[in-house]
Amino acid sequence: MTKKKTEATGKTGATEKAGATEKAATATAKAAPAKTAAKAATPSRVTLTQLRAALDTKQHLALRGLGLRRIRHTVSVVDTPSTRGLILKVRHLVEVKA
Repeated sequence: MTKKKTEATGKTGATEKAGATEKAATATAKAAPAKTAAKAATPSRVTLTQLRAALDTKQHLALRGLGLRRIRHTVSVVDTPSTRGLILKVRHLVEVKA
């Protein structure tokens, strides 16, 4: 197998790919410190206690997704929009404490 050289750069295909990878790694390395500064804040949490049994499969799956296993089981979950959506599905079965 022979490596073809590109006419414009004179580099082989493998060398061009390595150069592109280095550029991408450098770009993400520069952006990473800004993201870690934003993640430094502790995420807010919500405490949930299951009070009633699920009667529907969807309710049962939502409770499992929240980490609840049985009545009077308490868990603490991160307060995110997806978690809030699950809580909304089973709001009549759980007690929510901020």
